[in-house]
Amino acid sequence: MEEAAVSYAEGVAKALVGKLGQLLSDEYQLLRSVRGGVVHLRDEVAIMNALLRMLSEAEQGSVNHFVREWMKQVREFNYDAEDCIDIFARRISSVPPGTGGIWHLFITLRARHRLACDIKDLRARALDISERRARYNVESQALPPSASFIASAGVVASSSSSMQTLQAAAANDPNQFVGIEEEVARLAAAVSKPDTKLKVFSIVGFGGLGKTTLAIEVCRSLEPQFVCQANVSVSQAFDASKDLEGLLRRILVQLLKVKRVEHKGMQEEESVGDLGAMDVETLTSTIKSFVMDKRYLIVIDDVWTIAAWDAIQCRLPENNHSSRIIVTTRMETVAKACSPASISEDNICRIQHLGPQDSEKIFLNRVFGSNNACPEELKEVKNNILKKCGGLPLAIISMASLLANYKSPGSVDMWNRVCNSIGSQMEINPTLEGMRQIITLSYNHLPYHLKACFMYLSIFPEDYLIDKHRLLYRWIAEGLVPEKRGLTSLEVAEAYFDELLSRNMVKPGSVDYNGVTECCVHDMMLEVILSKALEENFISLVGGPCRGLSYDNIRRLSIHGYDQRAGIEGMSMQHVRSLSTFCPEGQFKLLDRLKEFTLLRVLDLEGCKDVKNHHMEQVCRLFLLRFLSLRHTDVTEIPCEIEKLQHLQRLDLRETLLGGAPQSLINLEKLEILDLSNRNNWRVLLKLPKGLRKMKALQRLDRFELGDDAEVAKEIGELVQLRHLGIVLIHSTEQVRESLAHSIGKITSLHSMTIENIGGSNMNFLEGLNSPPQILRAICICGAIDRFPSWVESHKQLADIYVYNTGLHGDQIFGVLCKLPNLVKLSLDKYSYTDEQLCARTEFKFPVLKMLFLVPDYGTPKVVRFEKEAMARLEKLTMRYSREDRSLQGLEHLTSLKELKLQGIKSNEALRREVDLARTESKTREKSKQFLVVVQYE
Repeated sequence: MEEAAVSYAEGVAKALVGKLGQLLSDEYQLLRSVRGGVVHLRDEVAIMNALLRMLSEAEQGSVNHFVREWMKQVREFNYDAEDCIDIFARRISSVPPGTGGIWHLFITLRARHRLACDIKDLRARALDISERRARYNVESQALPPSASFIASAGVVASSSSSMQTLQAAAANDPNQFVGIEEEVARLAAAVSKPDTKLKVFSIVGFGGLGKTTLAIEVCRSLEPQFVCQANVSVSQAFDASKDLEGLLRRILVQLLKVKRVEHKGMQEEESVGDLGAMDVETLTSTIKSFVMDKRYLIVIDDVWTIAAWDAIQCRLPENNHSSRIIVTTRMETVAKACSPASISEDNICRIQHLGPQDSEKIFLNRVFGSNNACPEELKEVKNNILKKCGGLPLAIISMASLLANYKSPGSVDMWNRVCNSIGSQMEINPTLEGMRQIITLSYNHLPYHLKACFMYLSIFPEDYLIDKHRLLYRWIAEGLVPEKRGLTSLEVAEAYFDELLSRNMVKPGSVDYNGVTECCVHDMMLEVILSKALEENFISLVGGPCRGLSYDNIRRLSIHGYDQRAGIEGMSMQHVRSLSTFCPEGQFKLLDRLKEFTLLRVLDLEGCKDVKNHHMEQVCRLFLLRFLSLRHTDVTEIPCEIEKLQHLQRLDLRETLLGGAPQSLINLEKLEILDLSNRNNWRVLLKLPKGLRKMKALQRLDRFELGDDAEVAKEIGELVQLRHLGIVLIHSTEQVRESLAHSIGKITSLHSMTIENIGGSNMNFLEGLNSPPQILRAICICGAIDRFPSWVESHKQLADIYVYNTGLHGDQIFGVLCKLPNLVKLSLDKYSYTDEQLCARTEFKFPVLKMLFLVPDYGTPKVVRFEKEAMARLEKLTMRYSREDRSLQGLEHLTSLKELKLQGIKSNEALRREVDLARTESKTREKSKQFLVVVQYE
């Protein structure tokens, strides 16, 4: 927790140094005295930043209460200094553009005078903090590196000990392997499969899922086949130069204890000399010579980095006796490094959370014993506790162990208290201490730049599915994503998100051709980071799990529910940087105070029904706003004054009641994302006039109406940073379509494109796109077309194709797209195909296609047929039944299918027949090849 405080404070200080540098630029034309104060303040902050960086490199546990309190003061100082600069920028924003010379000095005199006073106060405060640091010798309060390492090792040892204690407690439990029996059998079969070469198997997953338990049980079940076995753990602080020797010694000691079958289970221990005197090289050669003619199985438990694995791997002996290594890790990247996909993707076991039935079975057995008799009064709270445990075996066992002494019906208050305060209970209750440490290890291992980004997720409610791009643009708007040479802020943020996924810190939700599009945080991890965020004043929550809490300086305000006890009406909002509401109603009074949120960067009102048109006048005065979401609100009008938000980067107007957007939007030159849709009328489109070229920063422009103005079509080509373009052609002329094709060819950054035609003409102009963007990954064509443009079938980067109203026939769809090497998802919507039968022929291989969506209307095709070996990698198939004579044939040939979703009205005989046939087909397959049949009635 201390390291989290250090790392985030360091990030704030870095941002502050950058702002101070900007303030010194000629743009603000500061008086000499003010410039001098800013210089001194910048230098002082830079020194603090250096010290913060030093402390951030200290290990967990090496920062004591003195340092923690000093860190808190530095953090608040950095916040206030940044606020001072933002307030000054806001004051001078009212100066008319183009004003210069003496007149500019006169107009900004008052603002500069206020800044000079604020800088003077901040310098005095910085001096006090620095003197306090020297007075109490803060640096010496951090442990030296050796002690720091010992402290870290102690935490790891404590966590390992806690895990062992939990496993020991479960040793006599007949249900200790509930939920992983099949995984044990599958992995044991894979490990024991005859193959003379050494193979490495990886078990990867979130901390506490039972990776170690799975590995140990596989070893136990294979004892007769592997005469030499060893099981060693790698600490989070593993340093090859210091720790490799000890790890190899532990491996050798265990390998020497060979269990001889012919000796009826008696152990024969072989002596190889004084192990304590051996160095790394001697240990390596000794292990190699000992297992040269033996089949061995070694478990390398809890590997945290690729560097650690590389150091260990090169010391493990190769032989030709079908030896095996099992690695457990929380990191996807480590698992892939240990078991490369080029060898076999089957060598990676991604352990899953337990299902509801298995979770309940373990919990009840631990609390109530073999009779599993849970009193009726405790059942509801039991379900709530299991929901929070989220299928995490460690959490289930820990919570059950805590409540095992409270079995009577009268214990319901105790159960409710534990359920409602799990975060606090993990900090104060010894029974839950081990669980907290094991979960916290993953957080502590994050690099400093990811800690704040991950802690930011505590803003969202429990079980909330977080849209990926909503999160990334919020990170950017909050200044949590630094600039990197050669990369956009969005690309850096995407890399951060992917790293959190790889570390299993967040759970993936929806997935499309481009990867994960939604995520959420496991409830237990959310409890941990929420405690950290509240302690460090990173966020302030109202409602939800924090009912009744009050706050001093609020920096990030998140509303989870109306809480009268919080006294929010009396709180000061002048320091708030972000406001998020996840409560649809009850925010009238807060929204009426929007004019007080002068430093607001993020205003996320998605789903808030209290937002009215008159609130928009106050929103348009929030000069520093970078992120504004009005998605799914009832706003019907956006004022022209929206153009005043010159720092705005994302504007989300989807699913509102807007009839359009003001033309003044083209003056938002920093705007990167612009989305608009009306949830009651899909025909409402975004209409922008000439002058679109001014929006140079645009990266996403969706549902943009392009009429008969060829000049606007040409201007689209000047939006050189566009990643997604959504165009609706309405009664367009041939000149407009030709200009559009030329413009699309100029946007080299385009990742996805939607072209929809309304109004008679066809889409054949796409053939004239002589140089399609080379990194184009997704294309949506909605409108009549004679055939796919020739460049589509040769575009190797295309991964997602959606067609609608195209009127194609024969093999013009499957026959053209089947060779695309990266096509992952194909969607055929209404009227996309005209023949009676749509056939995926044997020769249509579709090398990587995983998702196929067939949503035909009352027209054709009647039959969808799959021949043998066609679409061999297809995993998800969705089909809509809108007529009685529709059928799906050749389902048995889709050998990789994992989910079949069938849609239609309940009375449709064809749908009911297909559901029965699909379920029968699934049951005839071996268990690992069965697929889920999902029925969605309309």
